[in-house]
Amino acid sequence: MIDPFWLLFAAKLALAAGIVVAASLLVERSGPVLGAMIATLPISVGPAYVFLALEHDSAFIAGSAVASLAVNTATAVFLTLYSLLARSRSLAVSLPLGLLGWAVTAALVSRVDWTLPGAVALNLIVFAACLPIALRRLAATPPVRAAGRRWDIPARAAAVTGLIAAVLLIGRALGPAAAGFAALAPVVTGSLALLLHPRIGGPATAAVFANALIGMVGYIPALALLHLAAPPLGSAAALGLALAACVAWNAGTLALRGRDRKAATARP
Repeated sequence: MIDPFWLLFAAKLALAAGIVVAASLLVERSGPVLGAMIATLPISVGPAYVFLALEHDSAFIAGSAVASLAVNTATAVFLTLYSLLARSRSLAVSLPLGLLGWAVTAALVSRVDWTLPGAVALNLIVFAACLPIALRRLAATPPVRAAGRRWDIPARAAAVTGLIAAVLLIGRALGPAAAGFAALAPVVTGSLALLLHPRIGGPATAAVFANALIGMVGYIPALALLHLAAPPLGSAAALGLALAACVAWNAGTLALRGRDRKAATARP
C-alpha cells in the first residue's frame, strides 16, 4: 500500500505547479510592468505556505514568516543583479551571477536569528539601496509577446514542483526557519529568466525584473502580517491577510503607474 502522506504530497505538488504555470503564461502576454506585478504575486510562495499550514501549527508559520522576510532581501539582490546584467549580457552570464548573489546574501542572512523589527529594518535598507540602482537608466522595452516552445510548460512545472517539494520536506526535517528560507527561493523569477531572455532579449527581460523589485516590496507588510496574525487568528486567516497585502500593493503600484502615464500623455 502507498503511504497516504505521499499521495497527498503528490496532489499538493500538482496543484501548486498548475497555479504557477497559469500565472507565468499571463506574464508572457503582458508588458514589463504588468508582467512584473503578476510575477511578484505569491504564486509559488503562497502554495508553499498553504501546504506548510496543513502540516504545521500557527507558531511554525509565524516563525517561517520572519525567516522568509529576512531572505526577501536576497531576492532583492538577485533581481537587481539580473536586471543590470541582462541589459548587455547573455542569459548564461546574467542568471548564474544573479543566483550567486541570492545564495551569498541568503547565506549571510541565515547566520542571524531574526526578529520581526530586525527583518523589517533589513528589508528597508536593502530595498532603498537596490531600487535606485535597478531602475536607473532603464530602457523602454516593447510588451512581452513570447512564442511558445514545447519545453516551456514542463520546465516551469518542474521548477515550481521542486520548490514546493523542498519547502515541505525541509519544513518537516529542519524546522520553520529553513522552510521560510526555502519558500522565498527565486524559482518563479529564475524560470521566467530562462524562458524570456532568449525569446524577447535581455533588455526587455531586465525591464520585467527591475519592475519586479517594486512588487517584492509588498512582501514586507505581507510577511509581517503573516507573522503577527498567525498565532492569534490562525494560519488560514493570516495567510488571507498576507495575500490581500500583496495584491493591494501590486494593484496600487499599477494604479499609480497608470495615473503617471495619463498625466505624462496629457502634458502639452
